Amino acid sequence: MKDPDHLIKVEQAIKEKYGDEAVQNPKSTWDSEKEKEYLKQIKKISQSYKAKEKVEVEGVLMPKKLIRKESTRTCPVCNIYSFNMKDDLYMVKFKCCWKCYIEHVEGREDRWPQKQKQLMKLSNK
Repeated sequence: MKDPDHLIKVEQAIKEKYGDEAVQNPKSTWDSEKEKEYLKQIKKISQSYKAKEKVEVEGVLMPKKLIRKESTRTCPVCNIYSFNMKDDLYMVKFKCCWKCYIEHVEGREDRWPQKQKQLMKLSNK
């Protein structure tokens, strides 16, 4: 059979271990000064979230701090913006996305610089 005073015993044990503040109602120490301070903090936090500017990058809103001046996410060959992580390697090494690497570069790595110039001229027209 359950002890009807179990909750009271638990509360007393918490009070002994952590003190009176651990078991008292938070409203008992809340006053208008604390309320004003709390509202100021909330207002400050909400303003900091609003202050973060967002910039449109090819139809997608992104925080301004994530955007670097030189964007290597757009493939210069097919002009597609990539969110794919595996494109990063190919952008650095071959200056094209993975799809363009498979289509134009794979097996022709030694001739790629000349071919890339031709494709970039065609894509810019």
